[in-house]
Amino acid sequence: MTTNNTAAPRLQVQGIRKTFGQNAVLKGINLSVDAGEVVALIGGNGAGKSTLMKIIMGIYTCDEGEVLIDGKAVKLGKPSASLAQGIYLVPQEPMLFPNMTVLENILMGFNEKEGELKKRLTECMQELNFNLNLQRKANTLSIAEQQLVELLRGMMRNARILILDEPTSSLTFNEVQSLFKTVEDLKKKGIAIIYITHRLTEVFEIATHVAIMRDGVITLDGPVTNFTKEMLIQGLLPNDSQGAQQAAKAYAPVDYAHLKPVMQVTDFSGYGFSNITFDLYPGEILGIAGVVGAGRTELISTIFGRDKTLGGKVILDGKDITGLSTRKVLQAGINFVPEDRHYHGIFKIRSICSNTTSALLDSKEIGAVNMNRRRQQEISQKYVNDFRTKIVSQEDEIGSLSGGNQQKVVIARALSTRPKVVILDEPTRGIDAAARGDVYSIIKQLKEAGVAVLMVSSDMEEVVELADRAITVYQGRINGEFSREEITQDALTSAAFGIVQEKRTV
Repeated sequence: MTTNNTAAPRLQVQGIRKTFGQNAVLKGINLSVDAGEVVALIGGNGAGKSTLMKIIMGIYTCDEGEVLIDGKAVKLGKPSASLAQGIYLVPQEPMLFPNMTVLENILMGFNEKEGELKKRLTECMQELNFNLNLQRKANTLSIAEQQLVELLRGMMRNARILILDEPTSSLTFNEVQSLFKTVEDLKKKGIAIIYITHRLTEVFEIATHVAIMRDGVITLDGPVTNFTKEMLIQGLLPNDSQGAQQAAKAYAPVDYAHLKPVMQVTDFSGYGFSNITFDLYPGEILGIAGVVGAGRTELISTIFGRDKTLGGKVILDGKDITGLSTRKVLQAGINFVPEDRHYHGIFKIRSICSNTTSALLDSKEIGAVNMNRRRQQEISQKYVNDFRTKIVSQEDEIGSLSGGNQQKVVIARALSTRPKVVILDEPTRGIDAAARGDVYSIIKQLKEAGVAVLMVSSDMEEVVELADRAITVYQGRINGEFSREEITQDALTSAAFGIVQEKRTV
């Protein structure tokens, strides 16, 4: 992506590969950024963007390939080495010390005299037209102001390469415009910028170049002027998406005409989403697609009683469950399979049997407190058999199982309460292809048994494969609704990245 034929790129990665276990995350990445360029880096969840940035930041080391600064290969084995090369990351969620002042947050770690540092900081703020009260506590700042502090941290450390990770995700329109002006000023100073975003409209406003990552490779890159939004969408799609989409539509559609909704969500609002409305039917798999930060996880977490409801209604089988505690929502007939099984899904040092039956502690019908060990083992064994979970003994710690088999236990625990609705948040994240197929089979079994499934997934292929209907969430609102026949990777991806602005009615 070099525009200057005589000067080497400010930052260049060549042939970067990274594998975790059997999972190849980066498969030979080549990317370059010149001084004064803004390269917009786009990719779905799991594309490898975070891993690549962690290599550039010195958090991970690559298995193969090299990183070059101004044409010279550098060794970045730790974050301090990246900082020494002038590389600085402005995270999506600023990481400031809340009870310290702006000045203290910026100057932390410096050994120079405070007077000299303050003078340099004042000059930096004037160059960028930043107006911040340095004596304010960080916990009084808006997100936009916190980002300015992070930028000043980088500039005070002589940053020549800035990585901006989803910088507009929590900003108002005016704050976005202010950020864009700052980026333009940084470009004029010769700063090379990697701008990670899910918002394709921003690419054409702020970037000079664009690169799309999918499944560990760069599928498209070049000057922004060479592309349209539609071309970027195509770069995000698998090459064989059409064939997969056709093959996925094999099973019979739900006969909605003869069904009543088991769950009705009306004008539902909470932190990170607003005015969400949809119905969910028995034996239906409703896919909720979108990218990270769209509000999907916040939505289902609020339905399940984990977060505060700000407005609207959730009706389950005619009963108003809006704002109820997680325990009461579970007792009403909803259970939840979380995205992160390691932190929220399993008790690592407890047995497989104990993990499978632990949800029954909150069951209205059966209490594990009153359940003898034999009955617990019977319940656990049933799911082991039904799900083909590979175990040696039910008394083995769940932490000894593979990721796929752990996920089967987490799903089994959710089903042990015999719910009317199962919420699945990224049900196949972090598991191998064989286990993924098993989980798909389990989800289809739920459908056949008449259980309603609310499935959140950023894997568009997964939604195409499983969903009877789908909605897409963008910036906290539903911006697309799709019948079974309308669900394609192209349509879902476009809506998830904000290209489909008009809400379509099924």
